[in-house]
Amino acid sequence: MTIPLPFRKRAQRDEVRQDWIDERLREARIVVADVVNHSDHLIRLACNVLVQHGETPAEREDARILLVVLDARSPGRAGRHRPDPEVRR
Repeated sequence: MTIPLPFRKRAQRDEVRQDWIDERLREARIVVADVVNHSDHLIRLACNVLVQHGETPAEREDARILLVVLDARSPGRAGRHRPDPEVRR
């Protein structure tokens, strides 16, 4: 015989988690809608959220394109993780 433990109901936890995700998506959309007044770092973060969790394919694609534009705007950042071709042995 097992005694039931007093855990929260799964539905309540899932509802709270979904509310948190919805709030992060709302914040990401606000940042992307007001690109001029936010830093590139914050815009990249918001775009990454929308690429992963956007509601529609168009929203995800627009966020991905904005990431490409940001990378083109700062070309030094895009090659930061690539090995230097002159250092080869």
